[in-house]
Amino acid sequence: MIVRLYSKPNCCLCDQAKEVLERVRERIPFDLVEEDIRADPAIFAAYRYDIPVVIIDGRDTFKLRLEETEVEACLRRAINGTPVAHSGGHEE
Repeated sequence: MIVRLYSKPNCCLCDQAKEVLERVRERIPFDLVEEDIRADPAIFAAYRYDIPVVIIDGRDTFKLRLEETEVEACLRRAINGTPVAHSGGHEE
């Protein structure tokens, strides 16, 4: 499974999100692809006010802040074939 993290350098929320994802990855294996939003103008336009953004199963699942238990629950649902929905409460 691929989990994509849109972020940029010198972003403390992005660093925290990556730490959460790495801790979860110790329990649930997945490929983490980190992308700098500045590399693609379309991605930058779409997410510049929302980073970090975590994409699971091709869906924007988390923005801004991640809770480890919620990330793990989303990944387990994705592994079991349950569609991953955007986790409410993470957009501000």
